[in-house]
Amino acid sequence: MKWYAIFVDSGKEEVVQKYLKLYFNEESLKSLVPKRLVPEKKSGIVYNVLKNIFPGYVLIKTEMTNDMFHKIKKIPINFRLVNNRSYYSQDEGVYYSSIDEKEIIPILQLMGNGEVVDYSKVYLENSKVIVESGPLKGLEGIIKKVDKHKKRAKIFLSFMGVEKTIDVGIEILSKPS
Repeated sequence: MKWYAIFVDSGKEEVVQKYLKLYFNEESLKSLVPKRLVPEKKSGIVYNVLKNIFPGYVLIKTEMTNDMFHKIKKIPINFRLVNNRSYYSQDEGVYYSSIDEKEIIPILQLMGNGEVVDYSKVYLENSKVIVESGPLKGLEGIIKKVDKHKKRAKIFLSFMGVEKTIDVGIEILSKPS
């Protein structure tokens, strides 16, 4: 089974995921809407806010056959399978492509067993970021910048061949524990 991306109207990710869960069982198709927990300050109060990592996308893992492709296309929501012209459905004249293994592994690693990238505990040593615990542990190489004031880290993820910069929430420790 491979991972694929479905492009949907932004804000409709949860609706599409509910339809997928309604139409397919977990063994034949697994769907995922990756989210991140980030701190946001409003009126002097810091809130933990859930945001989509890839707005407008639902990730699915399935054995993509012509039959499966057509079942997915029958879902009554406006969406399309993301493509870079590597697979072709003869009946529909439509292209679609799977997400490269080296792109999906860091995304799945960040989310652990859930759908949310939680806070990582980090400390800074000689302008180097060291991750003590959390989803970024072992992925220090993708951290490009740390904003101490906003308590966020900017990370680079490659998704469908495009480099994306994403903010994730962090907890900054004063020194290693």
